[in-house]
Amino acid sequence: QVRVAESGGGLVQSGGSLRLSCTASGFSLENYAIGWFRQAPGKVREGVSCISSSDGSTSYADSVKGRFTISRDNAKNTAYLQMNSLKPEDTAVYYCAAEPGACAAYYSGSYSHMDYWGRGTLVTVSS
Repeated sequence: QVRVAESGGGLVQSGGSLRLSCTASGFSLENYAIGWFRQAPGKVREGVSCISSSDGSTSYADSVKGRFTISRDNAKNTAYLQMNSLKPEDTAVYYCAAEPGACAAYYSGSYSHMDYWGRGTLVTVSS
């Protein structure tokens, strides 16, 4: 089965931390960029962060810059999103997605061009 799957979501208090994982099955993430996205209730899906497959360069949405860190462990076929200083406005379903290369679809906003999407993991940040 070719898929990616998120884990690590849950309920956390404002100011707390959470680490999300995105694990690939059936293919290797080594040659893929990995993007994290989120969708809050009643809101459109937005890009959160992306890490390229080649040089490991990263990109962050302004709303999370300085608080979130994206990383990857190709040996484990897994990418991570470390979320610190969480705020209630971070509450959303978080998705990971993979595309070949270097975050082209992420940067362009053409999220549908991502090859693989997970089903999402819910992050709820309480006040």
